[in-house]
Amino acid sequence: MLGLIHTLNIFLLFAYLITTFAYLSDFIKRTDLLNNAKRVFLFITIGIHLFYLLARTIEFDHLPIINKFEIFTLLAFAIAFSYFILELLSDVRGTGVFILIISLIFQTFSTIFIEDLVIVPEVLKNRLLGLHVISALLGYSAFAMSAVYGLLFIMLYKQLKLNRFGLIFSRLPSLESLEKLSYYSVIIGFVLLTFAMAIGVIWLPEAFPNASLLDPKLVSTSIVWLIFGVGILAKAVGNWYGKRVIMFYLTGFVVAMLSMLFTNMMAKSFHVFY
Repeated sequence: MLGLIHTLNIFLLFAYLITTFAYLSDFIKRTDLLNNAKRVFLFITIGIHLFYLLARTIEFDHLPIINKFEIFTLLAFAIAFSYFILELLSDVRGTGVFILIISLIFQTFSTIFIEDLVIVPEVLKNRLLGLHVISALLGYSAFAMSAVYGLLFIMLYKQLKLNRFGLIFSRLPSLESLEKLSYYSVIIGFVLLTFAMAIGVIWLPEAFPNASLLDPKLVSTSIVWLIFGVGILAKAVGNWYGKRVIMFYLTGFVVAMLSMLFTNMMAKSFHVFY
């Protein structure tokens, strides 16, 4: 099994390279062949990645959440999978290269630096913890996708204001579509993060009886959850639209990234295991 896992680890990097290149090629020079083939490449890549994650889980008796390079491959999968679902639902295929390049970067670092971890703390083998972490990663992946769509919205918005109708204008969907994609990504991320937080509330007292509710990770996650919750309400009830709501989502993503950086590198939290 170890040999297969190591082979898949290397193969995954090439699979993401090929898939990202297919999306890039179709973005630059759109053809019917690439337009259909790139989705097939993405489906195959996701399938191989899922098998790889399952193989690691079975072989090492823990979900791939132990260190940052295991989490990197999980993030690569989460972003690619989330994008694939959103592409199927929206049938907007012109933005994939901007999303999949993130998966490619995460998988590159994971492929190079990931290690075979057999002996790990018992608490990290808990399946409820695994579900908690995976849900949170999927949620933050959706927020990252929302940020990418937001940046594309701003890019296209500026191009239109300057009356520039080049490659960006011809390949990207409309401003309205980009706004919807950003909004839908935020909703998906908010639901998944809510699920992760609910699992955490159930699992936390059992795993860490002395853990404080003022733990930096808990506080920062709650702030991120509130920001995106307000953003969803502002769009649905307050009738926010266009650049205003996009800037709010981008601000929320920046806060989310800064909070993760602070709690993982500077603050003392029971969430940090490595």
